[in-house]
Amino acid sequence: MKVLKFGGTSVGSAQRMKEVAKLITGSRNIIVLSAMSGTTNSLVEISEYLYKKNPDGANEIINQLAQKYDRHIDELYSTEEYKQKAREYVKSHFDYIRSFTKDLFTLFEEKIILAQGELISTGMMNFYLNEIGVKSVLIPALDYMRTDKNAEPDPVYIKEKLFKLLAEHDDAELFITQGYICRNAYGEIDNLQRGGSDYSASLIGAAIGAEEIQIWTDIDGMHNNDPRFVEGTTPVRHLHFEEAAELAYFGAKILHPTCILPAKLNNIPVRLLNTMQPDAPGTLISNQTEKGKIKAVAAKDNITAIKIKSGRMLLATGFLRKVFEIFENYQTPIDMVTTSEVGVSVTIDNRKHLDEIVDDLKKYGTVSVDHDMVIICVVGDLEWDNIGFESRIVEAMHDVPVRMISYGGSNYNVSLLVKAEDKRKALRELSDHLFNNKK
Repeated sequence: MKVLKFGGTSVGSAQRMKEVAKLITGSRNIIVLSAMSGTTNSLVEISEYLYKKNPDGANEIINQLAQKYDRHIDELYSTEEYKQKAREYVKSHFDYIRSFTKDLFTLFEEKIILAQGELISTGMMNFYLNEIGVKSVLIPALDYMRTDKNAEPDPVYIKEKLFKLLAEHDDAELFITQGYICRNAYGEIDNLQRGGSDYSASLIGAAIGAEEIQIWTDIDGMHNNDPRFVEGTTPVRHLHFEEAAELAYFGAKILHPTCILPAKLNNIPVRLLNTMQPDAPGTLISNQTEKGKIKAVAAKDNITAIKIKSGRMLLATGFLRKVFEIFENYQTPIDMVTTSEVGVSVTIDNRKHLDEIVDDLKKYGTVSVDHDMVIICVVGDLEWDNIGFESRIVEAMHDVPVRMISYGGSNYNVSLLVKAEDKRKALRELSDHLFNNKK
């Protein structure tokens, strides 16, 4: 059994839903769906009006969204019977959303409202499959997907409840379920955060020991560079899980950084596919490494570099611990680290507590800050004994000022810090040197 996840764009219209239906019929798999594109943003906007105690503003957005779904229903179903079923189903969810315009509104109610997008899209898809003669069954994510008291997925609970639900429908041809949404340890409706539908698919795949997890989007897999800045990029056909995680973290938006961890731990391959080009091979992510090959380049924007210089650092035990504790105290993760005898440089992507962090760091040395920086990440089989890779990367940057270089923390990436204004040039030069053989 496979797990197939389709994002919001893939189910963003009646026609897209019909195309997805063609892709998923014929095999007994679990289908994970996001909300239709634009829906979650509208639900967030509705919540914002309710936080501001403006029920009229919320109802206006609700009415606009309901009208949009009415049009989808007319286009999706061919029989009056199923049009009526879908209208009643969708109306019940919008009536439920409207019920929150009358009472106190908190984060708890917001999470309930945000869950409605996935509940609506999966219900509509299940009705359509039934209408065309497919024996599909809707299995509610809220009945098996749960997080623990640390807001981490509870794999034992998920596996137990999911197997029970699947066993109740032994004759089903397809199982339809929601991505993103779950219940927390207290039984309240919650979610797995943005990108959570990919995470849902990975957790489900791990729970059932799936043959493969497929992530269907509107892009033909991960590319070897950012096509917005570099011409002639090509899809990477195979990635190791570590390579994919690095690319996802450093800017490849097609995949959420944490979503593939359950698949990796359970040795389940993940395939990235394109609903617009279903015959394209996409990108396969597994625990297999292609030896001696650089795969891709990605960039992470809005980086701030902080340098702490101190003569007292020389041979001073505990210096680094004190520095890192400051970032921990302000719950600010560090991306890159480089050190010397008299200083340490780090990068962060969250500037919320920058002033307080800099103020505290000044207790230990002279502090300087560089804003508007970008981390360029080169990913591949970069074991230290693969002679020449580092020199090729550095040579590509011979005309680009590099603030920091980080290598050795991982066997799969080299990270370079450059000014935002040099990002485009850096990406192009790396493509020319590493992939296009122009240099």
